[in-house]
Amino acid sequence: MKTQTEISKEWQKRGFSCDLWVDPPGQVWEDYRHDVDELVYVLEGAIELEVSGKRKTLKAGEEGFIPARANHSVRNIGGTEARWLYGYKTKGKS
Repeated sequence: MKTQTEISKEWQKRGFSCDLWVDPPGQVWEDYRHDVDELVYVLEGAIELEVSGKRKTLKAGEEGFIPARANHSVRNIGGTEARWLYGYKTKGKS
């Protein structure tokens, strides 16, 4: 599995930031929207990513994509802490 440093370097080449988020079991983030594309990568645990009404489970080592302005939610569906990376498209990069 890739490290946070490796993912950060890859995402930077793709024009995205990269930051770590840590959620306790059962944490829910509902109904968010951003003006730019977003990437999500799970380092530990499992999350459910819901984008525009479509749900997908992401486990350690898996990446998800959230298009700009799409309504989305993230839920820690595992029984453990979830550690995941998120990054926003840098404006002006294509």
